[in-house]
Amino acid sequence: MTTLEKGGAGLPQERKLVTEIPGPKSQELESRRKASVAGGVGVSLPAYIVAAGGGILKDIDGNQIIDLGSGIAVTTVGNSNERVVERATEQLGAFTHTCFMVNPYEGYVEVAEALNRLTPGSFEKRSALFNSGAEAVENAIKIARAHTKRNAVVAFDHAYHGRTNLTMALTAKAHPYKAGFGPLAGEVYRAPMSYPYRDNLTYGTKVSGEDAAKRVMTMIDKQIGAENVAAILIEPIQGEGGFIVPAEGFLPALVEYANKNGIVFISDEVQAGFGRTGKMFASEWEGIEPDLVTTAKGIAGGLPLSAVTGRAEIMDAVGAGGLGGTYGGNPTAVAAALGAIEAYENDGLVERASAIGETIVDRMTKIQSAHPEIGDIRGRGAMQAVELVDAETSEPKPELAKAVADYAAKNGVLVLVTGTFGNVLRFLPPLSISDELLADAFDVLEAAFDEAAK
Repeated sequence: MTTLEKGGAGLPQERKLVTEIPGPKSQELESRRKASVAGGVGVSLPAYIVAAGGGILKDIDGNQIIDLGSGIAVTTVGNSNERVVERATEQLGAFTHTCFMVNPYEGYVEVAEALNRLTPGSFEKRSALFNSGAEAVENAIKIARAHTKRNAVVAFDHAYHGRTNLTMALTAKAHPYKAGFGPLAGEVYRAPMSYPYRDNLTYGTKVSGEDAAKRVMTMIDKQIGAENVAAILIEPIQGEGGFIVPAEGFLPALVEYANKNGIVFISDEVQAGFGRTGKMFASEWEGIEPDLVTTAKGIAGGLPLSAVTGRAEIMDAVGAGGLGGTYGGNPTAVAAALGAIEAYENDGLVERASAIGETIVDRMTKIQSAHPEIGDIRGRGAMQAVELVDAETSEPKPELAKAVADYAAKNGVLVLVTGTFGNVLRFLPPLSISDELLADAFDVLEAAFDEAAK
Protein backbone atom coordinates (compact mmCIF):
# COMPACT_ATOMS: atom_id res chain seq x y z
CA MET A 1 0.00 0.00 0.00
CA THR A 2 1.36 3.41 -0.95
CA THR A 3 1.91 5.87 1.89
CA LEU A 4 0.95 9.45 1.02
CA GLU A 5 0.35 12.53 3.09
CA LYS A 6 -2.10 15.30 2.26
CA GLY A 7 -1.31 18.98 2.44
CA GLY A 8 2.29 19.17 1.30
CA ALA A 9 2.01 22.94 0.91
CA GLY A 10 1.20 23.18 4.63
CA LEU A 11 4.33 21.39 5.84
CA PRO A 12 6.20 23.09 8.70
CA GLN A 13 9.16 24.83 7.07
CA GLU A 14 11.91 23.35 9.18
CA ARG A 15 14.59 20.71 8.84
CA LYS A 16 13.90 17.74 11.09
CA LEU A 17 15.82 14.50 11.60
CA VAL A 18 13.76 11.65 13.06
CA THR A 19 15.93 8.76 11.88
CA GLU A 20 19.13 8.38 9.95
CA ILE A 21 18.75 9.29 6.27
CA PRO A 22 17.72 7.10 4.57
CA GLY A 23 15.64 5.71 7.44
CA PRO A 24 14.40 2.13 7.92
CA LYS A 25 11.19 2.54 5.91
CA SER A 26 13.08 4.17 3.05
CA GLN A 27 15.67 1.41 3.17
CA GLU A 28 12.89 -1.17 2.90
CA LEU A 29 11.45 0.63 -0.13
CA GLU A 30 14.92 0.86 -1.63
CA SER A 31 15.18 -2.92 -1.45
CA ARG A 32 11.84 -3.18 -3.25
CA ARG A 33 13.06 -0.69 -5.88
CA LYS A 34 16.18 -2.71 -6.61
CA ALA A 35 14.05 -5.84 -7.04
CA SER A 36 11.49 -4.22 -9.34
CA VAL A 37 12.89 -1.14 -11.11
CA ALA A 38 15.44 -1.32 -13.92
CA GLY A 39 18.96 -0.76 -12.66
CA GLY A 40 19.58 1.96 -15.24
CA VAL A 41 17.21 4.24 -13.34
CA GLY A 42 19.53 5.73 -10.73
CA VAL A 43 18.60 7.49 -7.48
CA SER A 44 20.58 10.31 -5.88
CA LEU A 45 19.12 10.10 -2.36
CA PRO A 46 16.92 7.06 -1.54
CA ALA A 47 14.79 8.89 1.03
CA TYR A 48 11.26 8.12 -0.17
CA ILE A 49 9.05 11.21 -0.18
CA VAL A 50 5.44 11.30 1.04
CA ALA A 51 4.87 15.07 1.06
CA ALA A 52 6.58 18.22 -0.17
CA GLY A 53 5.90 21.91 0.00
CA GLY A 54 7.79 25.19 0.16
CA GLY A 55 11.42 24.24 0.64
CA ILE A 56 10.78 20.95 2.48
CA LEU A 57 10.65 17.30 1.42
CA LYS A 58 9.12 14.94 4.00
CA ASP A 59 10.16 11.31 3.75
CA ILE A 60 8.34 8.15 4.76
CA ASP A 61 10.30 7.99 8.03
CA GLY A 62 9.19 11.48 9.06
CA ASN A 63 12.45 13.27 8.24
CA GLN A 64 12.11 16.76 6.78
CA ILE A 65 14.79 17.54 4.24
CA ILE A 66 15.64 20.99 2.87
CA ASP A 67 15.25 20.89 -0.90
CA LEU A 68 18.07 22.55 -2.86
CA GLY A 69 17.27 20.57 -6.00
CA SER A 70 13.60 21.25 -6.91
CA GLY A 71 13.44 17.91 -8.74
CA ILE A 72 16.21 19.28 -10.99
CA ALA A 73 14.68 22.75 -11.45
CA VAL A 74 11.12 21.48 -11.96
CA THR A 75 9.25 22.63 -8.84
CA THR A 76 10.53 26.18 -9.21
CA VAL A 77 7.20 27.65 -8.03
CA GLY A 78 7.32 25.36 -5.01
CA ASN A 79 6.02 21.83 -4.62
CA SER A 80 2.21 21.65 -4.35
CA ASN A 81 1.92 25.31 -5.33
CA GLU A 82 -1.63 26.43 -4.59
CA ARG A 83 -2.25 27.92 -8.03
CA VAL A 84 -0.94 24.80 -9.78
CA VAL A 85 -2.92 22.40 -7.60
CA GLU A 86 -6.16 24.37 -7.97
CA ARG A 87 -5.94 24.55 -11.76
CA ALA A 88 -4.88 20.92 -12.21
CA THR A 89 -7.52 19.60 -9.82
CA GLU A 90 -10.27 21.49 -11.60
CA GLN A 91 -9.12 20.10 -14.94
CA LEU A 92 -8.99 16.52 -13.62
CA GLY A 93 -12.66 16.82 -12.75
CA ALA A 94 -13.52 17.97 -16.27
CA PHE A 95 -11.62 15.57 -18.55
CA THR A 96 -8.21 13.90 -18.50
CA HIS A 97 -7.46 13.43 -22.21
CA THR A 98 -8.75 13.90 -25.72
CA CYS A 99 -5.44 14.31 -27.64
CA PHE A 100 -5.17 17.89 -28.86
CA MET A 101 -4.66 16.66 -32.42
CA VAL A 102 -8.07 14.93 -32.30
CA ASN A 103 -10.26 17.18 -30.17
CA PRO A 104 -8.52 20.43 -29.16
CA TYR A 105 -9.15 22.42 -25.97
CA GLU A 106 -8.61 25.98 -24.80
CA GLY A 107 -5.86 25.30 -22.24
CA TYR A 108 -3.36 24.31 -24.92
CA VAL A 109 -4.07 27.52 -26.83
CA GLU A 110 -3.77 29.60 -23.65
CA VAL A 111 -0.36 28.15 -22.83
CA ALA A 112 0.83 28.77 -26.40
CA GLU A 113 -0.39 32.37 -26.18
CA ALA A 114 1.44 32.86 -22.87
CA LEU A 115 4.69 31.40 -24.23
CA ASN A 116 4.48 33.58 -27.33
CA ARG A 117 4.11 36.60 -25.07
CA LEU A 118 6.76 35.72 -22.48
CA THR A 119 9.68 34.33 -24.48
CA PRO A 120 12.31 36.79 -25.80
CA GLY A 121 11.67 38.46 -29.14
CA SER A 122 9.19 41.06 -30.36
CA PHE A 123 8.40 39.17 -33.59
CA GLU A 124 5.31 37.07 -34.31
CA LYS A 125 5.58 33.62 -32.73
CA ARG A 126 4.03 30.18 -32.64
CA SER A 127 4.31 27.40 -30.05
CA ALA A 128 3.94 23.62 -30.00
CA LEU A 129 3.63 21.56 -26.80
CA PHE A 130 5.25 18.24 -25.91
CA ASN A 131 6.03 16.17 -22.80
CA SER A 132 9.74 16.44 -21.94
CA GLY A 133 12.75 18.64 -22.52
CA ALA A 134 14.31 16.05 -24.81
CA GLU A 135 11.14 15.98 -26.92
CA ALA A 136 11.19 19.75 -27.19
CA VAL A 137 14.83 19.74 -28.33
CA GLU A 138 14.22 16.97 -30.89
CA ASN A 139 11.29 18.88 -32.34
CA ALA A 140 13.23 22.16 -32.42
CA ILE A 141 15.85 20.42 -34.56
CA LYS A 142 13.13 19.00 -36.83
CA ILE A 143 11.65 22.48 -37.25
CA ALA A 144 15.05 24.05 -37.99
CA ARG A 145 15.84 21.42 -40.60
CA ALA A 146 12.44 21.80 -42.24
CA HIS A 147 12.88 25.57 -42.40
CA THR A 148 16.48 25.67 -43.67
CA LYS A 149 16.49 22.48 -45.77
CA ARG A 150 19.88 21.77 -44.17
CA ASN A 151 21.01 18.91 -41.93
CA ALA A 152 23.98 19.89 -39.72
CA VAL A 153 23.46 20.85 -36.09
CA VAL A 154 26.09 22.48 -33.86
CA ALA A 155 26.04 21.73 -30.13
CA PHE A 156 28.66 22.53 -27.49
CA ASP A 157 31.19 21.04 -25.12
CA HIS A 158 29.61 20.28 -21.71
CA ALA A 159 26.11 20.41 -23.20
CA TYR A 160 23.20 18.35 -21.94
CA HIS A 161 20.03 18.10 -24.05
CA GLY A 162 18.45 14.75 -23.15
CA ARG A 163 18.55 10.95 -23.32
CA THR A 164 16.75 10.13 -26.57
CA ASN A 165 18.78 9.10 -29.61
CA LEU A 166 19.16 12.55 -31.16
CA THR A 167 19.55 14.35 -27.82
CA MET A 168 22.18 11.84 -26.68
CA ALA A 169 24.16 12.83 -29.75
CA LEU A 170 23.69 16.49 -28.81
CA THR A 171 24.74 15.84 -25.20
CA ALA A 172 28.50 16.01 -24.60
CA LYS A 173 29.09 13.68 -21.65
CA ALA A 174 29.54 9.98 -22.51
CA HIS A 175 29.00 8.40 -19.08
CA PRO A 176 26.30 7.71 -18.10
CA TYR A 177 24.32 9.29 -20.93
CA LYS A 178 25.71 7.90 -24.19
CA ALA A 179 28.17 5.07 -23.58
CA GLY A 180 26.93 1.78 -25.03
CA PHE A 181 23.83 3.26 -26.70
CA GLY A 182 25.12 3.84 -30.22
CA PRO A 183 25.00 4.33 -33.07
CA LEU A 184 23.89 7.87 -32.39
CA ALA A 185 22.19 10.32 -34.73
CA GLY A 186 24.44 11.85 -37.36
CA GLU A 187 25.14 15.38 -38.59
CA VAL A 188 25.80 16.62 -35.04
CA TYR A 189 28.99 18.63 -34.51
CA ARG A 190 30.63 19.71 -31.25
CA ALA A 191 31.91 23.27 -30.76
CA PRO A 192 34.04 24.71 -27.92
CA MET A 193 32.00 26.34 -25.18
CA SER A 194 32.88 29.61 -23.48
CA TYR A 195 33.83 28.35 -19.99
CA PRO A 196 35.36 31.41 -18.27
CA TYR A 197 36.84 29.62 -15.25
CA ARG A 198 38.61 26.90 -17.25
CA ASP A 199 39.37 29.14 -20.26
CA ASN A 200 41.19 31.61 -18.05
CA LEU A 201 43.19 28.82 -16.40
CA THR A 202 44.11 27.29 -19.77
CA TYR A 203 45.17 30.51 -21.51
CA GLY A 204 46.51 32.37 -18.46
CA THR A 205 44.44 35.42 -19.34
CA LYS A 206 40.80 36.44 -19.54
CA VAL A 207 39.16 35.09 -22.69
CA SER A 208 36.45 37.45 -23.92
CA GLY A 209 33.08 36.25 -25.10
CA GLU A 210 33.82 37.59 -28.56
CA ASP A 211 37.10 35.67 -28.78
CA ALA A 212 35.42 32.49 -27.55
CA ALA A 213 32.73 32.96 -30.21
CA LYS A 214 35.40 33.33 -32.91
CA ARG A 215 36.65 29.82 -32.06
CA VAL A 216 33.14 28.52 -32.75
CA MET A 217 32.75 30.44 -36.01
CA THR A 218 36.14 29.24 -37.27
CA MET A 219 35.27 25.66 -36.42
CA ILE A 220 31.94 25.91 -38.28
CA ASP A 221 33.43 27.65 -41.31
CA LYS A 222 36.38 25.28 -41.66
CA GLN A 223 34.94 21.93 -40.55
CA ILE A 224 31.26 22.04 -41.53
CA GLY A 225 30.50 25.04 -43.73
CA ALA A 226 27.98 27.55 -42.48
CA GLU A 227 25.81 26.92 -45.56
CA ASN A 228 25.26 23.35 -44.32
CA VAL A 229 24.20 24.23 -40.77
CA ALA A 230 20.50 24.09 -39.89
CA ALA A 231 20.85 25.10 -36.24
CA ILE A 232 23.14 26.24 -33.48
CA LEU A 233 21.80 24.80 -30.23
CA ILE A 234 22.97 26.12 -26.87
CA GLU A 235 21.93 26.42 -23.23
CA PRO A 236 22.32 30.12 -22.28
CA ILE A 237 23.52 28.75 -18.93
CA GLN A 238 24.58 25.13 -19.15
CA GLY A 239 22.89 22.83 -16.66
CA GLU A 240 24.26 19.31 -16.33
CA GLY A 241 27.58 20.50 -17.74
CA GLY A 242 28.23 22.47 -14.57
CA PHE A 243 26.14 25.67 -14.56
CA ILE A 244 28.56 27.31 -16.95
CA VAL A 245 27.74 30.96 -17.64
CA PRO A 246 29.45 31.95 -20.91
CA ALA A 247 31.57 35.09 -21.03
CA GLU A 248 29.68 38.28 -21.80
CA GLY A 249 29.39 38.80 -25.54
CA PHE A 250 29.58 35.10 -26.47
CA LEU A 251 25.86 34.58 -27.06
CA PRO A 252 25.21 37.84 -28.95
CA ALA A 253 28.14 37.10 -31.28
CA LEU A 254 26.76 33.65 -32.04
CA VAL A 255 23.28 35.05 -32.69
CA GLU A 256 24.73 37.62 -35.10
CA TYR A 257 26.70 34.90 -36.91
CA ALA A 258 23.63 32.65 -37.13
CA ASN A 259 21.45 35.44 -38.49
CA LYS A 260 24.09 36.37 -41.08
CA ASN A 261 24.33 32.79 -42.33
CA GLY A 262 20.67 31.75 -42.28
CA ILE A 263 21.20 29.41 -39.33
CA VAL A 264 18.39 28.87 -36.81
CA PHE A 265 19.60 29.86 -33.31
CA ILE A 266 17.98 27.64 -30.66
CA SER A 267 18.17 28.57 -26.98
CA ASP A 268 17.63 25.52 -24.75
CA GLU A 269 15.94 27.07 -21.71
CA VAL A 270 14.74 23.76 -20.28
CA GLN A 271 16.67 24.22 -17.01
CA ALA A 272 17.42 27.96 -16.98
CA GLY A 273 13.97 29.21 -18.01
CA PHE A 274 10.90 30.32 -16.07
CA GLY A 275 12.26 32.73 -13.50
CA ARG A 276 15.09 30.50 -12.33
CA THR A 277 17.88 33.01 -13.11
CA GLY A 278 16.18 36.18 -11.91
CA LYS A 279 14.70 36.89 -15.33
CA MET A 280 11.87 34.98 -16.94
CA PHE A 281 14.35 33.49 -19.43
CA ALA A 282 18.14 33.34 -19.19
CA SER A 283 18.49 34.65 -22.77
CA GLU A 284 17.28 38.01 -21.49
CA TRP A 285 20.50 38.57 -19.54
CA GLU A 286 22.33 39.50 -22.74
CA GLY A 287 19.31 40.70 -24.67
CA ILE A 288 19.46 38.00 -27.31
CA GLU A 289 16.39 37.02 -29.33
CA PRO A 290 16.64 33.32 -30.20
CA ASP A 291 14.81 32.06 -33.28
CA LEU A 292 13.50 29.11 -31.24
CA VAL A 293 13.28 28.56 -27.48
CA THR A 294 12.80 25.15 -25.85
CA THR A 295 11.19 24.98 -22.41
CA ALA A 296 10.16 22.28 -19.92
CA LYS A 297 10.99 21.63 -16.22
CA GLY A 298 9.69 24.76 -14.43
CA ILE A 299 6.86 25.30 -16.92
CA ALA A 300 4.12 23.34 -15.09
CA GLY A 301 4.99 23.03 -11.40
CA GLY A 302 5.89 19.34 -11.63
CA LEU A 303 3.58 18.02 -14.32
CA PRO A 304 5.11 16.76 -17.59
CA LEU A 305 5.01 19.49 -20.22
CA SER A 306 7.46 21.06 -22.64
CA ALA A 307 7.34 23.43 -25.58
CA VAL A 308 9.06 24.89 -28.59
CA THR A 309 8.33 28.56 -29.20
CA GLY A 310 9.72 30.70 -31.98
CA ARG A 311 9.46 32.83 -35.07
CA ALA A 312 6.18 32.15 -36.84
CA GLU A 313 7.76 31.63 -40.25
CA ILE A 314 10.17 29.04 -38.84
CA MET A 315 7.62 27.22 -36.70
CA ASP A 316 5.17 27.07 -39.60
CA ALA A 317 7.74 25.48 -41.93
CA VAL A 318 6.50 22.07 -40.77
CA GLY A 319 3.30 20.90 -42.44
CA ALA A 320 0.17 19.78 -40.60
CA GLY A 321 0.79 16.46 -38.84
CA GLY A 322 4.56 16.92 -38.74
CA LEU A 323 4.51 17.96 -35.07
CA GLY A 324 2.59 16.55 -32.13
CA GLY A 325 2.23 13.43 -30.05
CA THR A 326 -0.49 11.55 -28.20
CA TYR A 327 0.12 13.22 -24.85
CA GLY A 328 1.73 16.50 -25.94
CA GLY A 329 0.00 19.37 -24.16
CA ASN A 330 -1.99 17.05 -21.88
CA PRO A 331 -5.00 18.98 -20.51
CA THR A 332 -4.03 18.58 -16.84
CA ALA A 333 -0.43 19.57 -17.56
CA VAL A 334 -1.44 22.72 -19.45
CA ALA A 335 -3.82 23.65 -16.63
CA ALA A 336 -0.92 23.30 -14.19
CA ALA A 337 1.26 25.43 -16.49
CA LEU A 338 -1.32 28.22 -16.46
CA GLY A 339 -1.22 28.12 -12.66
CA ALA A 340 2.58 28.19 -12.62
CA ILE A 341 2.70 31.10 -15.08
CA GLU A 342 0.24 32.99 -12.88
CA ALA A 343 2.60 32.43 -9.94
CA TYR A 344 5.66 33.67 -11.85
CA GLU A 345 3.86 36.80 -12.99
CA ASN A 346 1.92 37.67 -9.84
CA ASP A 347 3.77 36.30 -6.80
CA GLY A 348 7.14 38.03 -7.13
CA LEU A 349 8.99 34.78 -7.83
CA VAL A 350 11.34 36.18 -10.47
CA GLU A 351 12.48 38.87 -8.06
CA ARG A 352 12.74 36.25 -5.33
CA ALA A 353 15.16 34.27 -7.52
CA SER A 354 17.54 37.24 -7.53
CA ALA A 355 17.38 37.55 -3.73
CA ILE A 356 18.03 33.82 -3.29
CA GLY A 357 21.02 34.06 -5.61
CA GLU A 358 22.52 36.92 -3.61
CA THR A 359 22.16 34.91 -0.41
CA ILE A 360 23.79 31.81 -1.91
CA VAL A 361 26.72 33.75 -3.37
CA ASP A 362 27.28 35.59 -0.09
CA ARG A 363 27.31 32.39 1.97
CA MET A 364 29.49 30.46 -0.47
CA THR A 365 31.96 33.34 -0.73
CA LYS A 366 32.39 33.26 3.05
CA ILE A 367 32.84 29.48 3.00
CA GLN A 368 35.33 29.85 0.13
CA SER A 369 37.55 32.10 2.26
CA ALA A 370 38.20 29.10 4.53
CA HIS A 371 38.12 26.48 1.79
CA PRO A 372 40.20 27.38 -1.28
CA GLU A 373 39.06 24.12 -2.89
CA ILE A 374 36.02 26.15 -3.95
CA GLY A 375 37.62 27.30 -7.19
CA ASP A 376 34.64 29.06 -8.75
CA ILE A 377 31.24 30.36 -7.66
CA ARG A 378 28.95 31.02 -10.61
CA GLY A 379 25.40 31.26 -11.84
CA ARG A 380 22.52 33.68 -12.02
CA GLY A 381 19.63 34.12 -9.64
CA ALA A 382 18.54 30.89 -7.97
CA MET A 383 20.67 28.83 -10.38
CA GLN A 384 24.04 28.80 -8.62
CA ALA A 385 26.95 26.39 -8.39
CA VAL A 386 30.43 25.95 -6.99
CA GLU A 387 33.24 24.12 -8.78
CA LEU A 388 35.52 22.14 -6.45
CA VAL A 389 39.17 21.71 -7.34
CA ASP A 390 42.60 20.97 -5.95
CA ALA A 391 43.60 24.26 -4.34
CA GLU A 392 47.09 24.15 -5.87
CA THR A 393 46.57 22.65 -9.32
CA SER A 394 42.90 23.55 -10.02
CA GLU A 395 42.34 19.97 -11.18
CA PRO A 396 38.74 18.81 -10.67
CA LYS A 397 38.00 17.27 -7.28
CA PRO A 398 34.86 15.10 -7.68
CA GLU A 399 35.51 13.19 -4.47
CA LEU A 400 35.09 16.42 -2.48
CA ALA A 401 31.79 17.20 -4.21
CA LYS A 402 30.52 13.73 -3.31
CA ALA A 403 31.70 13.99 0.29
CA VAL A 404 29.98 17.36 0.79
CA ALA A 405 26.74 16.18 -0.83
CA ASP A 406 26.73 12.97 1.22
CA TYR A 407 27.29 14.84 4.50
CA ALA A 408 24.55 17.31 3.63
CA ALA A 409 22.09 14.51 2.76
CA LYS A 410 22.73 12.68 6.03
CA ASN A 411 22.01 15.94 7.84
CA GLY A 412 18.80 16.77 6.02
CA VAL A 413 19.88 18.91 3.05
CA LEU A 414 19.51 17.73 -0.54
CA VAL A 415 22.13 19.13 -2.92
CA LEU A 416 22.94 17.74 -6.37
CA VAL A 417 26.33 16.98 -7.89
CA THR A 418 26.83 17.86 -11.55
CA GLY A 419 29.43 18.93 -14.13
CA THR A 420 31.42 17.20 -16.85
CA PHE A 421 34.02 16.27 -14.24
CA GLY A 422 31.52 15.51 -11.44
CA ASN A 423 33.05 18.25 -9.29
CA VAL A 424 30.26 20.83 -9.20
CA LEU A 425 27.62 21.32 -6.51
CA ARG A 426 24.48 22.93 -7.93
CA PHE A 427 21.92 24.86 -5.94
CA LEU A 428 18.38 24.94 -7.33
CA PRO A 429 16.06 25.74 -4.41
CA PRO A 430 12.38 26.33 -5.06
CA LEU A 431 11.67 30.05 -5.24
CA SER A 432 9.21 29.61 -2.37
CA ILE A 433 11.98 28.68 0.08
CA SER A 434 12.22 30.87 3.18
CA ASP A 435 15.30 32.84 4.20
CA GLU A 436 15.44 30.83 7.41
CA LEU A 437 15.53 27.49 5.58
CA LEU A 438 18.13 28.78 3.16
CA ALA A 439 20.34 29.93 6.05
CA ASP A 440 19.97 26.57 7.79
CA ALA A 441 20.86 24.70 4.60
CA PHE A 442 24.08 26.65 4.13
CA ASP A 443 24.99 26.21 7.79
CA VAL A 444 24.89 22.47 7.08
CA LEU A 445 26.94 22.92 3.90
CA GLU A 446 29.53 24.95 5.77
CA ALA A 447 29.79 22.13 8.30
CA ALA A 448 30.10 19.68 5.42
CA PHE A 449 33.12 21.53 4.01
CA ASP A 450 34.66 21.74 7.48
CA GLU A 451 34.19 17.99 7.98
CA ALA A 452 35.63 17.19 4.55
CA ALA A 453 38.69 19.32 5.35
CA LYS A 454 39.52 17.05 8.29
